[in-house]
This record gives sequence, structure tokens and C-alpha cells, in this order.
Amino acid sequence: MSGRLIGVVGPSGAGKDTVMRGIAAAAPRFGLIRRTITRAPGLGGEDYDAVIDAEFDARRDAGDFAVYWQAHGLRYGIPQATVARVREGEELLVNLSRGVLHDVAARFGTFTVLHITAQHGTLARRLTVRGRETSADIARRLSRPTPAMPDGLTVITVSNDGAPEDTVHEALNLLTRDSAP
Repeated sequence: MSGRLIGVVGPSGAGKDTVMRGIAAAAPRFGLIRRTITRAPGLGGEDYDAVIDAEFDARRDAGDFAVYWQAHGLRYGIPQATVARVREGEELLVNLSRGVLHDVAARFGTFTVLHITAQHGTLARRLTVRGRETSADIARRLSRPTPAMPDGLTVITVSNDGAPEDTVHEALNLLTRDSAP
């Protein structure tokens, strides 16, 4: 494959979607992948295709997803067309779960992980403002231990505690350096 898939990971509230949109806006060579999620429509944060479980199952069974997974009570899929887009040379960003990173790397070959981090207080503030979860859900989410990044992958880590444009600039700089021959 001549392009690259960039899997963006990090805790909820780290600003993954904000950073991804910022990268795509600053450098149009980076595209965004729209995920299919078994989440109600219009909850913000990212553009996604909202589906019910039965539709997700039907699309999965029809081979519509290059990769799919379950996390936090929801199911996620990335379109099968992503494989062709990367093969044709596109550099694409997609919000992923750590649990599928090795599967994605095996499927796409040219793969980089962009790990977005933020301090506990920053995460708590952002999750509260986002308003998709109760305070009890947020507390549970924040109390979970952070799993280690899987071995054997190219990982770029940036902190998103400051201004989002600073994080975007740093991530873009590191991603561009990482793709240089």
C-alpha cells in the first residue's frame, strides 16, 4: 500500500476528534474516515453514521467493514473502502480503540498510531462539557487504568492539555516527519 492509515487513540476527552479535524484542515493531504457506530445520531464530537445493532450486524455480515470492534457498550466499524483509499496513496486518520491496533496494522500494512494524551483534570472537564455521560459514568471512565500501548507499532504521542492548535501543529510536524523517506 502506498498510503498510510493513522489510527488515533487516547482516553475519552483527550480531544482526538478535535485534533484529527485540525490536522485535516491544516494539511488537506490527510483525510478523515467516517466511522459507523451503534450510537444515537447527533451526539457531537465527530461525524459518524449512526446505526442500530441490527443494521450494524447486517453491514458487518455483508463485508462493509474493513475492521470492527466493540468498546464501552457500543460497536464501531470503519468502511471497507478505506483499504482501497490507502492502497491508492491516501493518508487517512481514524479514531480507533487500542484493542484493534494490531488487527488494523495487519490489515493495512502502512500504519501509524497517533496517541493523544491529556491530564486527568483536562479529561474530566471535557467529558463533563461534552454531556454524553452521567457524572458516575465519567468517574468510572476516569478511574480505569490506562492500558499500555501494544508493542511493535509505530507510535507518536502528543499531549493535548494546551491549545488545540498547538497540539495539531505538533502532531502534524511529527506525522510529516514520520512519513518522510
